[in-house]
Amino acid sequence: MNKIEHIGIAVKDLNRSNDLYEKLLAIPPYKEEVVASEGVKTSFFKTGPNKIELLTAIDNNGPIAKFLEKKGEGIHHIAFAVDDIVAEIQRLKKLGFTILNETPKKGADNKLVAFVHPKSVNGVLIELCQEISTN
Repeated sequence: MNKIEHIGIAVKDLNRSNDLYEKLLAIPPYKEEVVASEGVKTSFFKTGPNKIELLTAIDNNGPIAKFLEKKGEGIHHIAFAVDDIVAEIQRLKKLGFTILNETPKKGADNKLVAFVHPKSVNGVLIELCQEISTN
């Protein structure tokens, strides 16, 4: 794993939260995006080398809707940048981690993503992110 790619925060109202984080960070979001396969709309902020992803549910049966219902707003996941997501999934599986997506899928912000089950990592959902090549 190379670095923390972003921290994902589940929010109930993306517009209200965008306003809040814009005031907090003194910058506007650089991108909003719908990831229909996950039932979410995301918004990204970048401050220095760090990124924050706000996520809100657009599908009442999706993972963010369930998270918000169960836990309320707050940190949802920590994402790590990786060079080879398939190799990283295999490495973690061999070490006994439970992988939620053994086949990476397209996520937000031009990334392939896969998740490590929170029960494997002290209750923290971990996202693996690999930049999708545009070549």
